[in-house]
Amino acid sequence: MDGFMHYVDEILTNVDKLEQRVTEIEHFYLTASQKQLNTSKGSSEIFKDKDMDKSFITLKKQQQGASNGEATVAKRMPELMNQFAAILHQITQHKWAGPFMQPVDVEGLGLHDYYEVIDKPMDLGTIKNQMEAKDATGYKNVRDMQADVRLVFKNAIKYNDERSLVYVMAKTLLENFDEKCLQLLPKVIEEETRQEVKEEPTQLEMELAQDAVYAQMTKDIRNEICEVDKHLEELREMVVREYSLRKMRTEDKKKLAAALTRLSAEGLREALEIVAQNDPTFQATAEEVDLDMDAQSESTLWKLKCFVKDALKAQGRISASSGGSFTTNNNSSTRKQAICAALAETACKRGKH
Repeated sequence: MDGFMHYVDEILTNVDKLEQRVTEIEHFYLTASQKQLNTSKGSSEIFKDKDMDKSFITLKKQQQGASNGEATVAKRMPELMNQFAAILHQITQHKWAGPFMQPVDVEGLGLHDYYEVIDKPMDLGTIKNQMEAKDATGYKNVRDMQADVRLVFKNAIKYNDERSLVYVMAKTLLENFDEKCLQLLPKVIEEETRQEVKEEPTQLEMELAQDAVYAQMTKDIRNEICEVDKHLEELREMVVREYSLRKMRTEDKKKLAAALTRLSAEGLREALEIVAQNDPTFQATAEEVDLDMDAQSESTLWKLKCFVKDALKAQGRISASSGGSFTTNNNSSTRKQAICAALAETACKRGKH
């Protein structure tokens, strides 16, 4: 018994692990399906333009054909940022740039409502320091730098009266800055498009790799489930062999025979199938059934006992769920007819094999 229990514990452990992996796979495919549903329309919109599709293909060929393509891509954005830095340097050299080089002295100037009007203060000195920073605080692209520079002048325009000198200075410098950035903007847009095209296949490759991994996991789990089924069958055979060494008592045989009569018609057919599988000499007639319990092998008797026990439990659950009691026909004539019908069906099955 200890050996059996140890074997059962191993099987249960494997089943628990399989359930966890199956849950993980189900979650992956459910998430992937939802993501595909949400993005399918957007993906089709991106490439519905034939010209854009051709541009994408051409760009991919250019990237694949260039031996130093990756290095070139890595240099483009820093070069654009350096060009932007040159534009910013021209703005800071303007004669009106002084008031915008440091943070606004809110307390010194008595601007008590400044933070109520301005959500995000910004100045050119802070931008310059952030451009020169090499850590995570530094700018990563031109768009962010451009937005902060425009914010400096936008804040001044928003807070100051349009008749004030600061307002005029800020508006003039903003117009000057935007005019210079217009020359750089096409290159920025081109580089951003390159980056998007470059990243899209990478994301697709990652998703395809994930699909391959989970497909392999699904295949492995299917094989492992087959192995678990095989181990369960081996365990059943072990149990039957062990019980077959024990001779069933006469009293137990009588109880088994009585239990057979309480089976449903379907249950009785399955029970007789067990007898037919284990006793090739077992024959059925349309009129009479003679099931000699003493003539059956110990293996057959123990299999029948296990089956009848489970079948009667199942019938009890069905009866409880239906709110009534499972009734059996105790009339011997009716019971004999049911047995004969079951045996006849079993005989047909055996004849086909």
